[in-house]
Amino acid sequence: MRFECQPRCIRCCTRKGVVYVTAEDIARIARNLGLSGAEFRRRHICCKPPLLRLRVGRNKLCPFLFSDGCSIHQVKPLQCSSFPFWPELLASASERRKTAKFCPGMNRGKLVDLDSARAIASQVRRAFKQQYEDSGL
Repeated sequence: MRFECQPRCIRCCTRKGVVYVTAEDIARIARNLGLSGAEFRRRHICCKPPLLRLRVGRNKLCPFLFSDGCSIHQVKPLQCSSFPFWPELLASASERRKTAKFCPGMNRGKLVDLDSARAIASQVRRAFKQQYEDSGL
């Protein structure tokens, strides 16, 4: 599989869905924003463990996404940084083809080592265990 994120592209960020976060994501992003973990949770997190997610506004987009890109790009959540090496994409050629229709980085750039892609997918599966157990992936 080839993948290279394209400069200033935010297409994956504008797709329908939610952004799940880990406790590590919360701590890292909060530090970057100069907030305590508790304050970050109060402002930006909804739901309860184990499936924590970013609270979205009326526009249904990530609160850290702006027209010029992600304001927390350097510390973005695992769900974001691991794209497109999610278990559901590695498991299905048809899902990869659907993703390639909106993601200009798919099928471009260097060939990604399959072991590296699987390691990233395993990390995602472990981080969001309940979600993946429920889906059967």
